[in-house]
Amino acid sequence: MAFIQREIVVHARAETVWDALRDIGAIHTRLAPGFVTDVQLEEGGEARVVTFGSGFSVRELIIDVSDAARRVAWTVVGSPLFTHHSASAQVFPVGPHSCRFVWTADFLPHAMAPSAIATMDQFLAVMKVTLERTERENNSAHPSV
Repeated sequence: MAFIQREIVVHARAETVWDALRDIGAIHTRLAPGFVTDVQLEEGGEARVVTFGSGFSVRELIIDVSDAARRVAWTVVGSPLFTHHSASAQVFPVGPHSCRFVWTADFLPHAMAPSAIATMDQFLAVMKVTLERTERENNSAHPSV
């Protein structure tokens, strides 16, 4: 099974990043707008269909949203690309105004690794810009923060 772990430092409070990550139906507006163009929640929030800018969609079952660990875990189901895919993303405070975002994925077939790495890296780049902009906007709206 292939394993990928990507980490990125985001210059935003861990609370800001966690609030966006835990909002599992808003990836397309709060984490990676444009890269993800739509998210449809299903089954009372237990599953979502994520549509990417390329038009490709995946269905993900939400395994866990843990406020205590600031972690979301999910698995892709019914994909023609993966025979197995599970992933999680977690937020760790680094300082008062920055955090580390860690995304791991386990999947089969191994041959999907280059594509998965490219997708994760592109997503993280858009996410970093989006969350840092959100943090700046929040700080300018509330200068005492």
